[in-house]
Amino acid sequence: MSSDTVQGFSNVRHTPFWRRGFLASQSAYVLAALLLLILAMHLASPNFLTGGNVSNITRNFSFIAIAALGMTLVIITGGIDLSVGSTMALSATVTSLTMGALDGAAFHPFPGSAMLVALGAGMGVAILVGLANGFFIAKLKLAAFVTTLGSLSIVRGLTYVATQGRGTFPSGPDKELFLAVTAGRLFDVVPMAFVYLILCAGLMWLALHHTAWGRHVFAIGGNEAAGRLTGVPVDRVKMQVYVLCSLAAGINGIIISGWLGSAPANLATAYELTIIAAAVIGGANLAGGVGGAMGAIIGCILIEVIRNGLVLARVDPYWQQTLVGMIIVAAVLVDRLRSLRNG
Repeated sequence: MSSDTVQGFSNVRHTPFWRRGFLASQSAYVLAALLLLILAMHLASPNFLTGGNVSNITRNFSFIAIAALGMTLVIITGGIDLSVGSTMALSATVTSLTMGALDGAAFHPFPGSAMLVALGAGMGVAILVGLANGFFIAKLKLAAFVTTLGSLSIVRGLTYVATQGRGTFPSGPDKELFLAVTAGRLFDVVPMAFVYLILCAGLMWLALHHTAWGRHVFAIGGNEAAGRLTGVPVDRVKMQVYVLCSLAAGINGIIISGWLGSAPANLATAYELTIIAAAVIGGANLAGGVGGAMGAIIGCILIEVIRNGLVLARVDPYWQQTLVGMIIVAAVLVDRLRSLRNG
């Protein structure tokens, strides 16, 4: 090939750096907005960047961020899951009830055994919810919105049936271990919830960007019909992402119950809205095909920084929902404008 021909394609190599990779994504715009917001909050309140407050922010956004990772997977495939808040409550409730039942049965063959069984039960019920959602959506071709809206009510109802509307409490010889594992701090500094978040985010990043499964997830969201024609196991992958979404929600619910020291029947009510908002703000496109772990975490941090800043500024907390809604619209608008410019 002649040098003249190569010169004809030389413009490809001169794409400005801010229009390549992460810097070209919506997550980068949101991250820039987050940094500016943190600076503004720091200037407005000297208490904002204190060690204690930063630790609170880290813990609080981790309470929804793991579930937001799972939600992002579903959104990448072009789906939605409205049942995550109810799944959080049911998983936490089953975990507490199982610990109580094992304590009553004097089941404690070795230290931590009752806790492990209880955690398995809590996460197991979350997996069952995800399997049900995935089956109805992938196999029976029901609309994801309607299916998971029904699951929201069913799962929440089961939680109330199991508890008669009352909260449940972890008990037994493994109670303190359970509280340490869920609500403790690594080296007395880093909240355990944040540790689990980083582990989950790392696994999600590897799966999405370095495995065939990750390529299949993006392919389904980009063009499901084309994915089927190229051999992508669409139904199986869709069921898997709904299982992972519910499992992530269950893990988050168990962590929250450890921090609270109980599992209220109304735990995580309306959390699904915040979780979806975090994923969308972080760059996940509800049309499918776009999203990632970093964006979901950035979206969660932004929401929590706003909430925390409003508390420090003694602003009516009801303004939080208004501001989150405005940020969602702004994030979608920026993404749309960026798409039109690149197109």
